[in-house]
Amino acid sequence: MLTSIDQTKWYDRIWAAFIFFTRLPFWRLHEPPKECYKTVVEHWPLTGWLTGGAMGVIIYFGSLVLPMTVTVLLAIAVRLLITGALHEDGLADFFDGFGGGGNDRQRILDIMKDSRIGTYGMLGLVFYELLLAATIISIPAYCAAFMVLAADTFSKMVTSQLILMMPYARREEEAKAKTVYRKFSAWAGVSLAIQGLPAMMFFIWMMGLDWQVMIFIPAVVFYMLYLLIWRKLHGYTGDCCGAVCLLVELTVYLVVSAINYMNPL
Repeated sequence: MLTSIDQTKWYDRIWAAFIFFTRLPFWRLHEPPKECYKTVVEHWPLTGWLTGGAMGVIIYFGSLVLPMTVTVLLAIAVRLLITGALHEDGLADFFDGFGGGGNDRQRILDIMKDSRIGTYGMLGLVFYELLLAATIISIPAYCAAFMVLAADTFSKMVTSQLILMMPYARREEEAKAKTVYRKFSAWAGVSLAIQGLPAMMFFIWMMGLDWQVMIFIPAVVFYMLYLLIWRKLHGYTGDCCGAVCLLVELTVYLVVSAINYMNPL
């Protein structure tokens, strides 16, 4: 039996994902039905083509006229403007909650829901941004341009699996975004792979990298984060999804940076 979500149009669901995960005024052009926002994770990697593509274009062309450091900082700033720092907000809440909540599940959830940033969140966010910029700067511009697109779409595809691996940690009415993502079908999983894998596979092929290393290490980091979240919360939150996405993406950059350091690309 078809649900109200299944009866919505596929393009409405994609539109909802771009409205939800970016701060660009897509809603001015079209407002999809409210039910579509429960499916936004199923189209999350598509938004990575926008954010990662924007960063890649800035890095490639900006490096022709500006120092790499300036170019990368501009690229990061543009992504923050596009997303409204949505995932970074989740990362800061994640560090605050897991850093200051101990093993008290409810305390962790309460800290993560608090709009104020704490010491763990501030320090975690600063170190994350420093590592993000440093790793991208360490890569040749033409390589970094493709890398950010590959890592952005790939990390969103990988992180979406949290929705299948555990339940939502709060009640729906307690969700900060007032939306709980539905568990997606096998067909949606195939769609996620089509959205999230091509850029990564092309990048691996173009740079002659070991695909097993490039896929395995971020996957291990994802699994370790999953185990941590499960042990502490027995469920995910939107903040957890944002944090895992950024940390998996950063792992890709660290791996490529290490490869480049040992054997320049």
